[in-house]
Amino acid sequence: MASAKELIKKREQRERRHRRVRARVMGTAERPRLNVFRSLSNIYAQVIDDKAGNTLVSASTVDREIAKQVEGKSKIESAKIVGQALAERAKAAGISQVVFDRGGYRYHGRIAALAEGARAGGLEF
Repeated sequence: MASAKELIKKREQRERRHRRVRARVMGTAERPRLNVFRSLSNIYAQVIDDKAGNTLVSASTVDREIAKQVEGKSKIESAKIVGQALAERAKAAGISQVVFDRGGYRYHGRIAALAEGARAGGLEF
């Protein structure tokens, strides 16, 4: 088991990576930013217009409709479902292209599954 200091250091490293990514990735009204946050048990995604400072659409494993679908599924399968739901909501809001912000996480596992789900739902990165 990792100590508290190791966990804090790990989180600070992720936040540093995220700041580096955010220095280059900017969401606009035409092409908003798809941001991902991953906790131990849940995954959250939102489409953000950074110019206006608004969240346009969001989806997560704690949303009521999605929570019913992901019940009993693996975290990777859940992430894919969240990506598809986010893409559907974005399409309904008139968004078809986004810039992907992986949030300092490696493009692997649940992050990649969410991106695949969003692409399958019709979003273009």
